[in-house]
Amino acid sequence: MPGWQSSNRKISAHRKYRKLDSLDTKERGRTMLTYMQKPLDVQEKWYLVNAEGKTLGRLAARVAGMLRGKHRPTFTPHVDMGDHIVIVNAEKIHLTGNKMATKLYRHHSGFPGGLKTATAQHVFQKDPTELLTKAIEGMLPKNPLGNHMAKKLRVYVGPAHPHQAQRPEPITL
Repeated sequence: MPGWQSSNRKISAHRKYRKLDSLDTKERGRTMLTYMQKPLDVQEKWYLVNAEGKTLGRLAARVAGMLRGKHRPTFTPHVDMGDHIVIVNAEKIHLTGNKMATKLYRHHSGFPGGLKTATAQHVFQKDPTELLTKAIEGMLPKNPLGNHMAKKLRVYVGPAHPHQAQRPEPITL
């Protein structure tokens, strides 16, 4: 037997280099498995968020995390674990610095010369909920699961909303 295969060599304690044979697994007992939540076991809740005086990006990041379900201890990446979020007073959100005049929203029609550009101020004047919706949806996964998560977001101008029957729980972010 060559020197590097000698039977009396010291076995590394690092699990990456340590081979697990049947004797070792019997000594350890059961192995720990990662818990994966099943879609049928998810219980969705409704939350109410007041956007008055909040900064756009900070609020969007917190809401996107809740739509994904990252606030739950049983978070599973491939399962829609998010809750329904109702945001009111979207017209009272603010951007830091001079971003309302300088931040640009672009989209392209796909045809040559089809680039459309609008400032945040123009988008905000046209529809105040659009800034918040675009910011949050941009932080969600770009796949069918992310599309399903985005449908759980509802943004309204003013303090009134039509979801009183769901009894959303007010939270501060």
